[in-house]
Amino acid sequence: MGKELLRAALDQAEINRLITQYWRVSVVELTSTTQGDLVEQVRQGKAQVGDVIVAEFQSAGRGRLDRSFEAAKASALLFSFYIEPKRNRDDWGWIPLIAGYSVAKTLHAFHPKIKWPNDILINDKKVSGLIAEVAGNGVVVGIGVNVGMEESELPVDTATSLLLEGGVDLTRDQLLCEILEEFEDHFLQWDQGIDEVQPLYAHLSATLGKEVRIEYPGGKTHLAKADSISDTGALVLDDGTHVQSADVIHLR
Repeated sequence: MGKELLRAALDQAEINRLITQYWRVSVVELTSTTQGDLVEQVRQGKAQVGDVIVAEFQSAGRGRLDRSFEAAKASALLFSFYIEPKRNRDDWGWIPLIAGYSVAKTLHAFHPKIKWPNDILINDKKVSGLIAEVAGNGVVVGIGVNVGMEESELPVDTATSLLLEGGVDLTRDQLLCEILEEFEDHFLQWDQGIDEVQPLYAHLSATLGKEVRIEYPGGKTHLAKADSISDTGALVLDDGTHVQSADVIHLR
């Protein structure tokens, strides 16, 4: 029964009934990527703040650093949304961190941790990841959560799913609504200059205080200890380095 509930079809009418007026959710059966679709709508001037696209299946999903991501139909929650922050663009690095925190807060029953910048871990295995990209006057955030995946369907052996972690009494509709609600609350406060999410994020961080290896896109690596998160969302190392975009490997 648990797997069937987790993989139940998304219900656009029910989702829009449950969420606040800030959001407008469109459910699609198939797309290449919700992220690509929404970014294109923004560029064409066809998207509004609060527009959300959620897909049952996407054929060309992508994660951070342009990695491919694919999930069996209805086995994951895959969605993107558009916002237009009022804060200075120098601060926008916090937006994906707020999104990551919102996912972790929604999954609090699973005791998740956040691997900088926004991978959500349960028992040290990745259950969710996201990307954020500037488009038009705002940002499109894309989130993927492994919901009803069996072990054989996981993309890598360092991944997990809510099903495998014992989560059976929830639906993707509920999960989507709760993540959007959490994000709306924390984002709107942050956008008004209230930075209360920073200590909340730090409290759930799996990275701060750890020895890490930073792997930059060009192949360069760097060893240090993760010390803090800056006001722009960068990972600050104990040698003073600020990391904006890279893979972080936890060493111990």
